Amino acid sequence: MTSEAQPTVTTSTGTTARRGRRVPFWDNARFACIVLVVLGHAIQRLVYDSDVAYALYLAVYAFHMPAFAIISGYFSRSGPPSRRQMVRVVTDILLPYIVFEVLWWFAKWLVEGRAEPNITQPSWTLWFLLALGIFRLVLPYLALLRWPLAWSVLISVGAGYLPNIDSTFSLSRTLGFLPFFVLGWWLRRHDVVERFGLLRRRPWWLSVGAAGLLALAGWVAWAGIDLWREVELRYWFFYDDAYVDLLSHHMWWAGAVRLATIAIGVALSAAFFSLVPRRRTPWTRLGQYTMYVYLLHSFVLYPFRESGVLRGLDPTWFWLPVMCLLSIAVATLLATRPVRWLTGPLVEPRPRWLFASPGLLPGRRNDPTGSRRAKRRPQRAG
Repeated sequence: MTSEAQPTVTTSTGTTARRGRRVPFWDNARFACIVLVVLGHAIQRLVYDSDVAYALYLAVYAFHMPAFAIISGYFSRSGPPSRRQMVRVVTDILLPYIVFEVLWWFAKWLVEGRAEPNITQPSWTLWFLLALGIFRLVLPYLALLRWPLAWSVLISVGAGYLPNIDSTFSLSRTLGFLPFFVLGWWLRRHDVVERFGLLRRRPWWLSVGAAGLLALAGWVAWAGIDLWREVELRYWFFYDDAYVDLLSHHMWWAGAVRLATIAIGVALSAAFFSLVPRRRTPWTRLGQYTMYVYLLHSFVLYPFRESGVLRGLDPTWFWLPVMCLLSIAVATLLATRPVRWLTGPLVEPRPRWLFASPGLLPGRRNDPTGSRRAKRRPQRAG
């Protein structure tokens, strides 16, 4: 409840909040997504020796980055960018990308004894930063078209037929994930969350159905594990390779597989969002700092991945839950104040000397999804 002395505003998500406060649901969703990102990377080495780990890996990768892209699109604008927004692209995406690429070159030289500096090939998780930048650049143009969502799906499916669209500047993944980003923007533009009151009420059957759908996805991943290994299904969820590379030769129907993975990503993301708590939780505040977790967790995991200590861990029933708990711990730790204070200049650089108008420099953003871009606005009449 709110007092009369503290005016309230009905947000575009249909929830009533005090002015200046964030909607807890989105921070809860962001933190849950980033935990899944850390989990997916943490258990990657286990999938070679454990069918259970591989099934969990498939279930997570089927929707965790699509969900992140949907959130990013939801808080993005399709109008012409202002000068301040253009500065944000530099400070929030381009500069962190360059800084962490350099750090990755140094890390690889220390751990592997070699480094191959190439700014056009994003290291490990950095592809998503470039994807966000490209998403925001193309969205105003897509928004001018009829059926922008349909066009984004066509672009994603069609890109897989072109082998020359590769990982250079993460273009293949960017085009692959484009429908999820556009879907998030489309949901906000058409006030879908508000009109259906999706954050005001949640019937019990919706939660049960969502849990059942995610459980079904896990069972399908487990039941067909031999087939999924044979066809290397996990690479389809990366949206990174051309169809000819995934199938070893051209097949006209390959686009239907991409279309199916998009549909699966949307369905499981919807189920995931249906289970995210709407109210404040002990981890709600951590959802504001997912940029730190996203950029830093790979450096925590990298030595373990390269040393081979994550291979052959047995029994799976013990080590898989341990890795899940460690993933939560790593995500939580990297979002804490001491870590943010120590790494803030790297994660959120603000070089005043770089800009002709330093007054345009934004404040801290704290997350890679652009959530702080959105201004709360009054509920539309009718």
